Amino acid sequence: MTVHTPKDPLHGVTLEAIVNALVAHYGWAELAKRININCFKSDPSVKSSLKFLRRTPWARKEVELLYIDSLTAPETKTTALPAESPWANWQGRK
Repeated sequence: MTVHTPKDPLHGVTLEAIVNALVAHYGWAELAKRININCFKSDPSVKSSLKFLRRTPWARKEVELLYIDSLTAPETKTTALPAESPWANWQGRK
């Protein structure tokens, strides 16, 4: 028996799951930087975002593309050191 797996990464994923995953991955502030829409900037919530995205096809497409990008190339979160730290410019040379 062969299991058919769809090639579409959005297959079976709800818009709510996409928004929740992006918020968990990036946070509201970074999400607002990446996609310039008010529902991510001004008093953001999943509920208000879903309402806007369901009515605005171009914004929904942007969110879906960012979600796909986050699946294919996950970013690693790095903590930046303050400039005055002795380790800030260390390159790990041998």
